[in-house]
Amino acid sequence: MKFYIYLHKDTFLLRLNNCNLDVTIITLLINFLFMKSLFILCFVSIFLFSCKPSENNLSAQEIIDASIRVSGVDKIANATLSFNFRDKYYVASRNNGSFELNRVLINNNDTIIDVLSNSGFKRIKNSKPLQIQDAMASKFSESVNSVHYFSILPYGLNDKAVQKKLLGESKIKGDKYYKIEITFSKENGGVDYDDIFIYWIKKENFKIGFVAYRYNTNGGGIRFREVRKEHFIAGVSLVDYNNYKPINSSIKLNNLDRIFQKGELEKISEIKLEDIKIIFN
Repeated sequence: MKFYIYLHKDTFLLRLNNCNLDVTIITLLINFLFMKSLFILCFVSIFLFSCKPSENNLSAQEIIDASIRVSGVDKIANATLSFNFRDKYYVASRNNGSFELNRVLINNNDTIIDVLSNSGFKRIKNSKPLQIQDAMASKFSESVNSVHYFSILPYGLNDKAVQKKLLGESKIKGDKYYKIEITFSKENGGVDYDDIFIYWIKKENFKIGFVAYRYNTNGGGIRFREVRKEHFIAGVSLVDYNNYKPINSSIKLNNLDRIFQKGELEKISEIKLEDIKIIFN
C-alpha cells in the first residue's frame, strides 16, 4: 500500500493508492485532529472568559447604562408619553434633544396648561397665555419637571450635569443592590442642582428598586421611594412607588436603606401612573 501525508502549518493532506490503511495511522491522525481541536476550544474559552466583565468591577456609569438599556427608557428620547397622575394629565414630547413637558388641570370650567420646554415656562388658561411673576414661574416649572423626571427614571441619569458615584452594595429584603449616589454640577444642573439622590439598582437585573433623595426647595426634606409596580408599555418599563419620609429628619440619606428595613420610615403617599400611552416619532 502506498500513501502520502503532506503537512503544512495547520493543514495536512493524505493521499491513498488504495483503501487498506493501517489502523495505527488512522488512530494517529484522529488523535492529532482531536488534540488540535481541544487546544483551540480551550484557547477560545479562556479568551471569552477573560473578556467577560466582572460584576464586581462595574463602574457607576456602566451600571446606569445597563439600567437604562434594561428599562427601555432610552426610547423615550424620540416619543410622546402621556399619563394621568392624581387629578392632572401629563404629556411629554421629546425629539432629539427638544422637549415639551405639559401638565393639564381642569378646574370647574377652566383649563390650565403649564408648559415647560427648551424655550422656558408658560402658563395657558382657556387657550390664552397668562402673565406670571418669575418666582411663580420657577415654582410651577419645578413642580412640572419633578413629576416628569420621576416618571421615566432612569432616563436622564446620563445628562451632562449628572455626577455618579458607586457607594458599594446593599442588601434589602434579601436582594442585592448596587448603591449609586447622584449629584449635579452647578452648570446645566438647573435650580435644583444641589439635590442629592441615591439609587439602589438590583444586581440581578439592573432595575431600580429604591430611590432616596434630599431636596432643598419648599423648605427641603428627605424622601425614600420603593418600587411597588412595574408597567410595560411598548417595550418601556415605567414604575409606581410607595413614598416614605423618615420619622427623624436628622437621619443621613446614606442610611435610609437600613432605616427602611427597620420599619422606621413613614409611608406618606403612593405614586401611581395611570392610563399610560407612548407614541414613538
